[in-house]
Amino acid sequence: MVTDLTKINCVIRPVRRSDNSTVAQIIHQVMTEFDAVGSDCSISDLEVDNMYESYPAPGAAFFVVECSGTVLGCGGMGPLLEGGPGVCELRKMYFLPELRGASLGTKLLDTILDAAREAGYRQCYLETMKHMHQARTLYRKRGFVSIDAPMGNTGHSACNSWMVKPL
Repeated sequence: MVTDLTKINCVIRPVRRSDNSTVAQIIHQVMTEFDAVGSDCSISDLEVDNMYESYPAPGAAFFVVECSGTVLGCGGMGPLLEGGPGVCELRKMYFLPELRGASLGTKLLDTILDAAREAGYRQCYLETMKHMHQARTLYRKRGFVSIDAPMGNTGHSACNSWMVKPL
């Protein structure tokens, strides 16, 4: 699945093995920018250095946003650990500052949610932080609603905002 964004010379495409180090750099840079560091944050997940290998189809998918040959953003989905059948988790959706505000977050999120539906999920869960206002606004605009407590077992106890969306 590739979405052509010719207006700004960007494409959303599945992650490749060759993207692993760039995606890890993006995750580390953005999470550090938002002070989301430590063992209780997704920056410490073992998968960060190997995103291509960590998201095998059909139950998972991971995408990058590539603009003029440079990967500037990423995001994906996979089963929510201990989340029950039919529940996936939105994971590792991060954009470098130069990509923010160009409507690509909406396009990437829609691509991820389409992949989740195609994989048979009925609900998508996410965790974020209350101070990540732009991200939370995007999620609300795409139909996610806040819930009072975390679902499943992500291991990200630093997250203090949980949202879910029916698919």
